[in-house]
Amino acid sequence: MGRRLVPLTLDNLPDLPERCRSCVFWELDPVSGEAAVKAGKPELEKEAWISAVLLEWGSCGRVVYVDDVPVGFVLYAPPAYVPRSTAFPTSPVSSDAVQLITGLIIPEYQGQGLGRVMVQTVAKDVLRRGFKAIEAFGNARSTDTACVLPADHLLAVGFKTVRPHPAYPRLRLELRTTLSWKEDVEMALDRLLGAVQKEPALRPL
Repeated sequence: MGRRLVPLTLDNLPDLPERCRSCVFWELDPVSGEAAVKAGKPELEKEAWISAVLLEWGSCGRVVYVDDVPVGFVLYAPPAYVPRSTAFPTSPVSSDAVQLITGLIIPEYQGQGLGRVMVQTVAKDVLRRGFKAIEAFGNARSTDTACVLPADHLLAVGFKTVRPHPAYPRLRLELRTTLSWKEDVEMALDRLLGAVQKEPALRPL
């Protein structure tokens, strides 16, 4: 089963689930977002947002493919590009962090570790760009908006709570600690296996 993560661009934006392509929950402030939906053009606003971030900052997402079928995605950017984040009770996101905005793995591919690999891929990318951490607003309730990542999932992949809240805690993943630990584990496994080079199941690009 071939798996790969590809940077999000305007070319592969149509590979996102339809409801996510037309969702501007994070990309616009609450008033502008409501106006875009009423005007019937949220897809155009989404495309304009991604285009602007690509031009000014660079890649702001990854799309996950399994056997060339898109099965999930993740979006991330500095908080200055995420107007909705200021509306959360636990804002603002720290200045040394990139915000993990949202993500999704379609149900039939959940439970295979793809979510963890997406976070690791984002971590490597933003560390290379000079950021120290990833932060995210978590959904601590079992219901509510699907645009906010579940807090328990964020905790499961290594995030720690920095601003508690009954509904929307803010969580943080320190990058150097996380990646150095992962590299140490990989080196130990290499020695254990006689340094046999194996191609990873997912190849971040």
